[in-house]
Amino acid sequence: MRFENRTVVITGVGREGQVGEAIAQAFAREGAALALVDLAADEVERRAQGIRATGGRAQAHAGDLTDAPSVERIAAAVARAHGGGIDALVHVAGGFAMSGPVAESDVAVLQRQLAINLTTAYTASRYFLPLLRVRGGAVVYFASAAALPGESAPRMSAYAAAKSGVLALMRAVAAEEHGANVRANAVAPTAIRTRDNLASMGGDTRYVERETVAEVVLFLCSEAARNISGQVLRLA
Repeated sequence: MRFENRTVVITGVGREGQVGEAIAQAFAREGAALALVDLAADEVERRAQGIRATGGRAQAHAGDLTDAPSVERIAAAVARAHGGGIDALVHVAGGFAMSGPVAESDVAVLQRQLAINLTTAYTASRYFLPLLRVRGGAVVYFASAAALPGESAPRMSAYAAAKSGVLALMRAVAAEEHGANVRANAVAPTAIRTRDNLASMGGDTRYVERETVAEVVLFLCSEAARNISGQVLRLA
């Protein structure tokens, strides 16, 4: 089991049918002890209960990742429960919204996209990186194919800008934490086959499967990827 005796923090593991749920289940099957984080207390507890029901180990932590004191509290609780350190942080939390043409857009959409995508990634990094330094390990961020060079993002500029910030954050963490044996990478998927995406985009869209995303994330957190850092993997 690739992650036996390892602790993995996964953010954005609330609603059923989303990619965070699939990632959590995949890590549980590989023996990891999970700290699941989400804004919705009842939903994240259900996901943790589901993993425990199948023999896995998972604890739920509810809090607002845009609020630094809330994230600090969660990180302290995780540290107490897992001997002061963790082995991986997978930051799935975020969200998508169309913003329309820039010249006609509502700036509130930009502010919201920056908050839920970039601010949450920054606060999670700020408070969980000290725990990763204890043992060394990996951070995996979720960007988007829309934020990659050569891609265009018409009518979704706010989302693309926020995810571009996530990529900049990932590269900074990769450079800063190299000496602490902490590596950082990102996945940049196109549309993932989730319950929400199916409801909004229908079944004819070309999707990346949740299980495919989960397997890539597990690889990036595994010993097989111990020399990979500062990279972005496009998933299509």
